[in-house]
Amino acid sequence: MKRQWAIITGIIIVLIIAIFAVINVDPVEVNYLFGRAEWPLVLVIISSVLMGGLITGSAAMYKLHKQKQEIKRLKNRLQSHDESWSEQENEVASGKEEEEELPGGRVARKRMKSK
Repeated sequence: MKRQWAIITGIIIVLIIAIFAVINVDPVEVNYLFGRAEWPLVLVIISSVLMGGLITGSAAMYKLHKQKQEIKRLKNRLQSHDESWSEQENEVASGKEEEEELPGGRVARKRMKSK
């Protein structure tokens, strides 16, 4: 239902732009960096709308790409943390000794207690 409303809204906006463009058919002068040209106002309006849509769509795609990269990075980070957590749980469950280096080069061994 939400997608249908988006399509209907898009169609209404396109119709408003088309009506506005058809009403304004007078030729206008367009100044470029390298020259001038005279175009119908309809083409200027439609090309401006299309360029705006292209720029907006490109920016949205770039942002979406960055978000997907961030999600992938966070999933990898979460997986490595889960693996590390599992290893620590296995060490605790098996009752392995943990070594801790003390000052003077001595090593203290602690027996890890299992729950």
